[in-house]
Amino acid sequence: MTEEERNESQASTSAEAVSETETGAGARPESEGGGAPTDEVEALRTQLEEAQAKAEENWNQLLRVRAEMENIRRRSERDVEQARRYGVEKFAGELLAVRDSLEMGVNAAQEEGADVEKLREGSELTLRMLQQAMEKFDIQALEPTGEKFDPSRHEAMAAQESGEHEPNTVLQVVQKGYLLGDRLLRPAMVIVSRAASGGGQGDQVDEQA
Repeated sequence: MTEEERNESQASTSAEAVSETETGAGARPESEGGGAPTDEVEALRTQLEEAQAKAEENWNQLLRVRAEMENIRRRSERDVEQARRYGVEKFAGELLAVRDSLEMGVNAAQEEGADVEKLREGSELTLRMLQQAMEKFDIQALEPTGEKFDPSRHEAMAAQESGEHEPNTVLQVVQKGYLLGDRLLRPAMVIVSRAASGGGQGDQVDEQA
């Protein structure tokens, strides 16, 4: 082999070595860096699955809360309705005795030679029974004679001059009013006082009193 052929062979070998070195160097980073995107995707996928699981858990919890609230609402409505019916039933039961007493009084009055005094006593007894039944359910009568006229509880039927009372004082109760607890069932129908004719108020009642 001549000197020239020896030099060409060495140059070719060196070129191949350099080429292999460059190829290996270029492939290594690709191999090393190729796993990074995969790890990130897996991490994101895991986070997404956890978020979806949490969202589903929260949604199921919301549905349970809604169902429980609906059950509570229905139970409350049922309890209120039962309490209302029970109250009416109790009051009706109290009134049955009053009705029985009234029927006996009417039958007694139709008998020949009925004793008026006994009929009066029977009527008074019936009235007391009714009063007791009303008191059990906190039904109170309004008898405001001598009180200041209250438009929220009284209804003026007429006005009369009075020199003994302040204007807008209840002089007479024409029809009693009634309260159920603090709630007005019926206003009392009353006659109120007014100033003398010289006062110029006529028959008007001060509704703001």
